[in-house]
Amino acid sequence: MAAQSLLSRLSRCLPAASSWGSRHGTVQLLLRAQAKTCGCSFSTSSCHNTKFYTDPVQAVEDIPNGSTLLVGGFGLCGIPENLIGALLKTGVKGITAVSNNAGVDNFGLGLLLQTKQIKRMISSYVGENAEFERQYLSGELEVELTPQGTLAERVRAGGAGIPAFYTSTGYGTLVQEGGAPIKYNKDGTICIASEPREVREFDGRHFIMEKSITGDFALIKAWKSDRAGNIIFRKTARNFNQPMCKAARTTIVEVEEIVDVGSFAAEDIHVPKIYVHRLIQGEKYEKRIERLSLRKTDESQSKQKKAGDDIRERIIRRAALEFEDGMYANLGIGIPLLASNFISPDITVHLQSENGVLGLGPYPLQSEVDPDLINAGKETVTALPGASYFSSDESFAMIRGGHVNLTMLGAMQVSKFGDLANWMIPGKMVKGMGGAMDLVSSARTKVVVTMEHSAKGNAHKILENCTLPITGKQCVDRIITEKAVFDVDKKKGLSLIEIWEGLSVDDIKKSTGSEFVVSPNLQPMKQIST
Repeated sequence: MAAQSLLSRLSRCLPAASSWGSRHGTVQLLLRAQAKTCGCSFSTSSCHNTKFYTDPVQAVEDIPNGSTLLVGGFGLCGIPENLIGALLKTGVKGITAVSNNAGVDNFGLGLLLQTKQIKRMISSYVGENAEFERQYLSGELEVELTPQGTLAERVRAGGAGIPAFYTSTGYGTLVQEGGAPIKYNKDGTICIASEPREVREFDGRHFIMEKSITGDFALIKAWKSDRAGNIIFRKTARNFNQPMCKAARTTIVEVEEIVDVGSFAAEDIHVPKIYVHRLIQGEKYEKRIERLSLRKTDESQSKQKKAGDDIRERIIRRAALEFEDGMYANLGIGIPLLASNFISPDITVHLQSENGVLGLGPYPLQSEVDPDLINAGKETVTALPGASYFSSDESFAMIRGGHVNLTMLGAMQVSKFGDLANWMIPGKMVKGMGGAMDLVSSARTKVVVTMEHSAKGNAHKILENCTLPITGKQCVDRIITEKAVFDVDKKKGLSLIEIWEGLSVDDIKKSTGSEFVVSPNLQPMKQIST
């Protein structure tokens, strides 16, 4: 009787049976049908049916001035091109845009920056968007820089109804202490500064409280949708799109293709229809590639300099010795990523990229280029057999949770006790912290810094204390430069363990702005052989 009653109540919410339903029976019809309205008494919320649009302007025309928009994408990968173009036409103003970054000057959210439709950006990375940086430093734009993993988790928490959470990311930095410039005055002084975070201690470690983020609207790019509104993503175009789907009052999704219900296996759906309110099939996609990186041919590789002749290659060849068989590693752009070219063929290293891939392969050949497959440096890449793709919040769960064994990244400065600075020069250069603060936040992950020993003018980069805003406090375990290798003890400080051939300890002392001890087992600086 209970089952009959349930079916009777469901039937009032469903359209008339189709021929498909006649053939496959009542149960299949119930699973496939979409309710126009649903006042079913057993539902805890009002039901909705995903509304399909043909014109992107109509899908966004009711977004009012002053709205908070969650905008998916990472760099230019997986951005909602058609919906952003529609906002240009509606002219909505005063937008608070929550997005990992703002595209480039002439594409993506960069277009809305040019038209001054965005009032505030909540992002992790300014990157190479010169107009974004110019508006911020000149006081025309408010920018709340947030660690990438924290941003992803704030959005995920918002969608899950969690008002706040604690994270170790950002402890001891401007994120925790407050005072980071959100808006500058015209004279370069700070007009609006960030607020300090609440700090609590758990199991002897410090954590800061972060509030969740929700939006009025979410603008999402997915690969495919079925006619019920379920969506799937493609490769690294998932990124921030998946958690942002769930954290807005109204989620608007654009897809490349709409398919029949049943085309996806139920277990393969990435975001179920309950989160998708409006949907449109994009008319066209440029899918612009931010950094086209191609695998070198054998001929071009043979033209490389000999090991040790080039400063960068010297660092790279030493850094490659940090890899161990079976290791999971995250490599920053530049020298760290180049070190992966020298991984020994005798070992397997699983490379993780914070934009949502585990199992990175080499750069592609021209014929293998895929705009939906990039690394955290926005470079085109390939994926190895056994690789997996996931969302940004999932990626940083791996990172913060200590599941990544090694993170290797560059630095502007490192202190005697392992403080790291690599994300901004106040008032002059702001690239954002990106995922770096998260990458160095886990006590279970080995942090290796690769950098040139001195800055321009022979300014010291290894210091008693960092003079730039720090990325992480006492987080660095090892420093590799073209001159030396240091181990870092969080209490005792620096220990010189390797030195480049032809240099003396006195040479290292002159180029290092901090005291250090010399290991009794000091060795010549090693280089991987190829």
